[in-house]
Amino acid sequence: MEKKTLKVAFSTQKGGAGKTTLTVLVASYLHYVKGYNVVVVDCDFPQHSIVEMRERDLKMVMEDEHYKRMAYEQFSALGKKAYVIIESSPENAITDAIEVIDETNPNFVFFDLPGTINNADVVKTLSWMDYILAPISADRVVLESTLQYAITINDTLITPGRATIKGMYLLWNLVDGREKTELYQVYEDVIEKLGFPVFKTFLPDSKRFRREQSMNHRALFRSTLFPVDKSLVKGSNLDKLVEELLETLK
Repeated sequence: MEKKTLKVAFSTQKGGAGKTTLTVLVASYLHYVKGYNVVVVDCDFPQHSIVEMRERDLKMVMEDEHYKRMAYEQFSALGKKAYVIIESSPENAITDAIEVIDETNPNFVFFDLPGTINNADVVKTLSWMDYILAPISADRVVLESTLQYAITINDTLITPGRATIKGMYLLWNLVDGREKTELYQVYEDVIEKLGFPVFKTFLPDSKRFRREQSMNHRALFRSTLFPVDKSLVKGSNLDKLVEELLETLK
């Protein structure tokens, strides 16, 4: 029986909420650590941050013997290539995704979309998702913006049945400190009244999340070619987030 491809977007209208970083971290962990086959459709025109990240990663691998060896060892052990990243746009995202799903039948396709819902093509692509995960942080502006975004998607797409969306979840990102404070409980009470489910796992605000391949070969965190270095996984909650995501989206 052909497996079902899940279409997922980390999506919000607020810049700096971490949707692009989350997309890369989760895609890389699922593909390189958990053994799933993943595709990423980068339709965040015009910056295409994930496409540019892959270009940087590849350049470093081609020019640096350390990363060249790492790549050889990893892909030999995995027996598969790096996941495909497609450069697309909101108007072409669905067509491009259908083409790659027909060709490769992946477990997951992640979409990185522009942070707006004032665009008909973005709304159309969002309505085609199976799941939408909206990152939130304990910043009133970010939270209010994201909740308004979630309410709009719920009221215009999900409730009227104009979408195939099976679920929309909020996810705490950039949490200050190792634990959530009383402030988070106040916010979660508001979210609960609105009826939006929240992932139990939260991601801390940590500089490690921005650590990419570098000339000094420090343990890396964010890469389209490699998973998070094992030494940096502890305390990042990324492993727990992926487990919860697999449990929730199954």
